[in-house]
Amino acid sequence: MLGPQGRRGEVLAELHTDFPERFEQRRELCGLAVDATRRKLLLEEHWFHKGGVVLRFAGVDSISDAEQLAGMEIQIPLEQRAQLEEGAAYVSELIGCEVWVAAEPDEKLLGEIADVDLSGGAAPLLVIRDVAGREYLVPYAEEFLQSVDLAIGRIQMKLPEGLLELQGPLSEEEKRRQKQEADEARAAGLSRKGRKQ
Repeated sequence: MLGPQGRRGEVLAELHTDFPERFEQRRELCGLAVDATRRKLLLEEHWFHKGGVVLRFAGVDSISDAEQLAGMEIQIPLEQRAQLEEGAAYVSELIGCEVWVAAEPDEKLLGEIADVDLSGGAAPLLVIRDVAGREYLVPYAEEFLQSVDLAIGRIQMKLPEGLLELQGPLSEEEKRRQKQEADEARAAGLSRKGRKQ
């Protein structure tokens, strides 16, 4: 939730659901605070506003009450989640899954999904962290998926050649080549500048 919206305790929230119409049926919600504490919230009314939703909860009657909810994430119980179509997954189901990628001659563990970035465009971006702590951004796109088994937390992917290398750290050879190119460019710039004077 972003913060107060109005003077009677209303709160403006961003929509991160594919099912905003479900606010009509849901009254008992949960607020997850940044410090991982939870608070039960009873939704009295809601309305959509400027791409978000304004929520009014029982017992939240003033701006100061609403300010206490700022930064919370609204959640619903697992058993109330909507059934998704084949191949779709909830973000919470993806986080913690191991991602294995096709590699010659077999496959290798890329890492574990640490987060999912939904702002990347057509496909969500999996934030995958390997054992060394490096992070890779990989589109969760159907054309890259070979198999998804959320029950055991394993996703197998076939990624386009070079995708991971673009995100990985530079090799010593690449660092040397980049330094050499920068030195040459700097020298050429100084040479041109010297001729102008």
